[in-house]
Amino acid sequence: MIDPIQPTSAPCAPCHSCLASSSKRASLKTLASAALALGASLHNGIAVAADDVPRAGDWLVGMDDATARPLGPADLKVGEQQVIVLPYDPVEKRTRDGSRLNRILLIKLDPASVNADTAPRAAGGVLAYSAICTHSGCDVNSWRPEEKTLLCICHFSQFQPADNATVVAGPAPRSLASLSLKTDGDKLVLASGFSRPPGIAR
Repeated sequence: MIDPIQPTSAPCAPCHSCLASSSKRASLKTLASAALALGASLHNGIAVAADDVPRAGDWLVGMDDATARPLGPADLKVGEQQVIVLPYDPVEKRTRDGSRLNRILLIKLDPASVNADTAPRAAGGVLAYSAICTHSGCDVNSWRPEEKTLLCICHFSQFQPADNATVVAGPAPRSLASLSLKTDGDKLVLASGFSRPPGIAR
């Protein structure tokens, strides 16, 4: 019996998300025009206010943390499952939770395992990537500790966080969008926004 998480040569069976993606892409141009007219940007067909995307200076807080306590490197352990967080604007004192595309995953790795291209974006051993899979937009919320890969269980795409979240298995067409981190005291702070629109946007 084939382990369903192991990569195979067979293409994935189209799910509802896959079938819907082509029609979504067909409407992107129309939606983009409307979004721009409203002063918004378009991410995966969703109009997101220009000031509501992750940006440099934002703190990172737990998804369901009503206290908005900023997380730091000490809150994560090396080699353990990623944590899904949201950006928090410390000036306006609000979580940027207007779009699920703002979900960010944090993973703490042994610095010796991270390649030279990826390492400059880390802070305290922690790396940040979009939590939205580039295949069909599911959350990348699982972890394979032996392989040290991030896993999207919708279609079993795997990403290597130590190497810019490069795709190592599954149907995802490209790596996860990345963000740069820095520390401010014991807090993790974004040093940049997303390297490109997150999720399935091209």
